[in-house]
Amino acid sequence: MKIAKYGHCCLLIEENGLRILTDPGAYSSGQSEARGVDVVLITHEHADHLHMDSLLEVLKNNPAAKVVTNTAVGKLLSEAGIEFSILEHGQSREFGGILFEGFGDQHAEIYQKLWLVQNTGYFIGNKLFYPGDALTNPGKPVEVLALPVAGPWLRISESIDYAKTLKPKTCFPVHDGMFKNPNTFAAIFEKVLGEAAIKFQILEEAKETEV
Repeated sequence: MKIAKYGHCCLLIEENGLRILTDPGAYSSGQSEARGVDVVLITHEHADHLHMDSLLEVLKNNPAAKVVTNTAVGKLLSEAGIEFSILEHGQSREFGGILFEGFGDQHAEIYQKLWLVQNTGYFIGNKLFYPGDALTNPGKPVEVLALPVAGPWLRISESIDYAKTLKPKTCFPVHDGMFKNPNTFAAIFEKVLGEAAIKFQILEEAKETEV
């Protein structure tokens, strides 16, 4: 298995000649340059995992690619006129002789029910598990784990314990695009604290701000 990372959660995975692209989102780059893509996997609808313009560009460059996702994302794709196949929790399908399995059904909690959407993790070829935005245990041996390491729904201790629980032979970081943009969490704080009549204000580096 070969893996190229385009940033955040966008991976180009090649297994036995099948090329799989995961989550072409707003925090990744280079996905539009990918060629020879056979399958596009989308775990959930958040913009850092599904950026519609990027997806359309990927499909333009790879017209034979099949989009595989869950019901919630499928509704958005239908509105955009994009064909797709459903693969979610408890289901499995083969593409190009490679087994794909869906695990998990819900995004990890950010704050109460805020942005709580359907999330499907994907097990590829009985080897690599990519959980999306959840710490789902697939209940089977994991050889390679795409390990979420940062996010408004995740603590570092949880990420480490998750990897120790699944015990993969190897893991690599995903969901790390936030490190490049420290203001990523601002929208969450602005919404939740704003509803509590608390102003959340970003201070620009080295710029004097009136508060």
